[in-house]
Amino acid sequence: MPNTYTQIYIQIVFAVKGRQNKIPHQHREELHKFITGIVQKREQKMLSIFCMPDHTHILIGLNPAYSISDIVRDIKAGSSKFINDKNWLNGKFNWQEGFGAFSYSKSQIDQVIQYILNQEEHHKKRTFKEEYLEFLKKFEIEFDERYLFEWIE
Repeated sequence: MPNTYTQIYIQIVFAVKGRQNKIPHQHREELHKFITGIVQKREQKMLSIFCMPDHTHILIGLNPAYSISDIVRDIKAGSSKFINDKNWLNGKFNWQEGFGAFSYSKSQIDQVIQYILNQEEHHKKRTFKEEYLEFLKKFEIEFDERYLFEWIE
C-alpha cells in the first residue's frame, strides 16, 4: 500500500490582541513547552518557537493531514486558556485574529530556526510591524493594510 511522504516547513507568526506586551518573560519557557505539546498532539513537528511579549514565531514540520488554520486555531485557543488559567495577568489574555504562514525549503531551516531563536536581539533593531511587513513583501503576499494586525505605534 502506498504512503504519503512530505517535507513541508512552515513558519507561523501571530500577535497578542491589541499588540500589548502581555506574554511575561518569566513564563516564556513554560508557554513554549505548552505550545509545543499542542503542536505535537496535532501530529506536527515543532522545530522552533519563541514568544516575544507581543507576538510569537513558530516553525513546524507540517503534517498535511491537518490544515494550518486548524493548527493555529488550536494553538491560540489552548495557549490563551492556559495563560488565563495560570492567572499570569490582570485581565483576560487573547491572541489577535489572523496569522502569517510562510513556507521554507529544507536548506533554509537552520537559518529560520536561528532567526526565531534570536527574536529578542532582532527586535532591538526592528519593530514587529516592520518585521511582519517585510515577510509579506519578501514572500510576495498581497495584503490590505486595513486587515493586518492592530499596530501600536
